[in-house]
Order: sequence, then structure tokens, then C-alpha cells
Amino acid sequence: MSISVLGAGAFGTALAVTFARTGSKVRLWGRDEKFMQKLTAEQSNKKYLPNASFPKSMSVSQDLESALDADIILFAVPTQKLSGLLEGVGQTLDEKLLVACCKGIDLSTGQGPTAILSKYAPECDAAILTGPSFATDLAANMPTALTLACKQMDAGKDLQSALATPVLRIYTTTDVIGAELGGAFKNVMAIACGICIGAGFGVSARAALMTRGYAEILRLALAMGAKAETLSGLSGLGDLSLTCMSENSRNFRYGLALGRGQAFDPSVTVEGISTAHAALEHPRFSKIDMPVTKIVHEISNGTTDASSAMQKLMNRPQKEE
Repeated sequence: MSISVLGAGAFGTALAVTFARTGSKVRLWGRDEKFMQKLTAEQSNKKYLPNASFPKSMSVSQDLESALDADIILFAVPTQKLSGLLEGVGQTLDEKLLVACCKGIDLSTGQGPTAILSKYAPECDAAILTGPSFATDLAANMPTALTLACKQMDAGKDLQSALATPVLRIYTTTDVIGAELGGAFKNVMAIACGICIGAGFGVSARAALMTRGYAEILRLALAMGAKAETLSGLSGLGDLSLTCMSENSRNFRYGLALGRGQAFDPSVTVEGISTAHAALEHPRFSKIDMPVTKIVHEISNGTTDASSAMQKLMNRPQKEE
């Protein structure tokens, strides 16, 4: 099967390189013409992954129409930009296998990536590929395991067979809601853990935040109809563990900067900010108790600071676990 990856950032490039290493025909698309020409000339993405050269079966293009001419199309663009990309091309995607490789909640609708894919291409089989994975590890050919969630089990199995590689193990599930919410809200908790470390509260406090953050994600996901076992798997606990404990995580680094009172590069996508905002503003989530998410939102928009936020969390009424 031919594969196209839309989005030439670090993760999109790493996915394209990973699949092309098996000999599959892979096209990497990006909208910036000059940038894509640079990738073609250098046969690598030195801006994001300087040590990963492009395999021979991988091509680069800024022509969206040609990129859409593939059996499997992976969307590695930020969640907030997914609708804009799909507008006007959705009808050309029907009956293709579409895979979201982004994590987050759409600010305007409160929906996850697969619902956005299905909105613009209702006849497609929409899936999400998520779990603990840094682009640098994928690009370095290091062993990685991910969750592929698709409501249609047969389509999920086809994608599993097509996308698995000797170093990329893929587990399937039909619990799209659980996989999406685990991947989205682990970014919020990673920001919280970064704030904790940046403010000097220590690793014991971070462990507590991770644990209570996981309980918060689980509470939310179950209320939305997800399965508990999904959240204890790669797309939940696995991804949460990775992003909450590593400075390779953009969301964790952003939290570190907040905790230290430092500026953060505004050009870097931090999905957890939008996810926290969507969770607190959209009616879909309004009845769920999400104290860590609320604190992250307040600190990121400047209405409180790390010390006040930690005190607020510590002073919540005592309760059974």
C-alpha cells in the first residue's frame, strides 16, 4: 500500500522515514514550498531530525493533490489545524484509510481528530495512531509500541498490518474515545509536571501529580464512554509516563518554563494548552471534576502562579483515594 504523511514536522517526518525504511512507497507533504524544496535537496529534515536521512522509497512534495493519491493517509499536523487542512479536500478522501497522528481536542467543537476526519470524509475509515513516542526515537530506528484505534475492526487490522515495522509494534483497539482522550490529556498533565519541576516542588510532587492526573483522565474518559483498559495501556498510562518525565516533551518543557517564570518559544506547538482550554470551555466536559486541568489553564493564561496553584491543590478537601 502507498502511504502519504501530511505534515513535515518532527513527528510526521519520523513516521515517513520509519515506513519508508521497509521499502514502502511513502510521500511526505508540507505546505511550505521553500521548506519542502530544502528537504528534497538535502534528503533529510535537518531542522527537526538532523541525523535521519531519507530512504530511497521516500519522496517529498508540497503538492497536496498528489499527496492525497495514496491508499493510507496519515495526518501529522496540529489538531487545531486539522479542519483547515481538510476543508475542500474531504470528498477526495472517501474510501481511503485515514489516520490521525495528532493529539488534542478541537477548540471549536470539543471533538477529537477522528471525528474531524469523519466530518469531512464521512465514507472513510478514520483511525488514530497514538502512544508513547518521540520523533527522535522513531527516526533513530529505536523500538517503539503504539496504539491504533479504529471503530471498524477490519480497517484497524489492515492498518496494523500495513504500518507495523520491525521496530514499530502496533496494538489495535476499537476504543477511539479512550485512545484520543488519553493522548490529548496526557499533554495537560505533562505541563503540570513541568511546572512542578520548574518551580522546584520536587519529584515526589511530580509523582503525585502524575497519579492524580491519571485519575482525572480516567474519570473523564469513562464519563465519555471509554474503556478503563485503554487508559491503562499505551495511549493512556504509557504516553502519560513518557511525557511527564522527559524534557523531550514539548508540553513538559513548556511547563518547566512556566514554573521557572521563563519565556517559551511561541513557534513551538503545545497541544496541552488548547486541550485544557477546550476541556474547561466546552459543554461536553463541563460536568467532570478536573482540578489539575483547571490549574494548568489558569497558570498558562496568567491568572495564577505555580505556588498559588500548588497551594490550591493541596488545600482541596481530604478524600478517599
